[in-house]
Amino acid sequence: MKHLQLPSIALAILLAICSLSIAQAQLKIPAASPAQTTKQSFALGDITLEYSRPAIKGRTVFGDLVPYDKVWRTGANATSKITFSMDVKLEGKEVKAGTYGLFTIPGKNSWEVMLSKDLSLGANVGAYKLENEVVRVKVNPTKLANKVENFTLNIADILSSSATLEIMWDKTRVPVAITADIDQTIMKNIEASMASEKPAYFEAASYYYDNNRDLKQALGWVTKATEQNPKAFWIMLLKARIELKLQEKASAIASAEKTVALATEAKNADYVKMASDLIASAKK
Repeated sequence: MKHLQLPSIALAILLAICSLSIAQAQLKIPAASPAQTTKQSFALGDITLEYSRPAIKGRTVFGDLVPYDKVWRTGANATSKITFSMDVKLEGKEVKAGTYGLFTIPGKNSWEVMLSKDLSLGANVGAYKLENEVVRVKVNPTKLANKVENFTLNIADILSSSATLEIMWDKTRVPVAITADIDQTIMKNIEASMASEKPAYFEAASYYYDNNRDLKQALGWVTKATEQNPKAFWIMLLKARIELKLQEKASAIASAEKTVALATEAKNADYVKMASDLIASAKK
């Protein structure tokens, strides 16, 4: 019988060690604080949130796990980040487009919310430097009726030029107002569109209606939009809404009735209901 040579034995041992290492590397378990990325369309751009979500796990959160009156990383693991694709205002304070670290100082009655250019701090909040701070605002927390088990960042109350950043954990919600000055830009875009070969009549009328601008002008535009696309029930409904806002109730009812007919033909029950509700409102 031939004996296995020493180099062959060493090779076999090495292969066994490598196989064990690979098996161990493939072991996956749930993260204690799962990562979350949320992208929300807002105004003329987007807001993106990147953070990790620790759980309460029966602990006392604020005042214990998260001390009061000290800088908190506002999440877990790496620095929580917020990205604005356009210039905005945070509680009325200007913030340029970019990516920032989100930090807070929780208090019993009020919180300080800070955006920092430093994206690498993570849990090392003792090294937080004021010179890297872009903005700091003070806001008041509110109490939630139901407990939020996992730390949550959210963009809520989204309107055309305003939204709310929500910081939520346990029964605490911290709202931070976000606004965008987009009216001047949109008005310039509308002016340019009206001077083009294919004016965006529906979009322009929608903006004027939503923002209480010249409704007579909006009615002129939406009428042209219905002429260009006579089967578009959503355009006809906007025409009815503008007419009702102008107190032209008979015209509003007529346009809403056309909407019902067009939406019924298209089998769109939602628009049938909205138009029917508008007719009922106009007849009061």
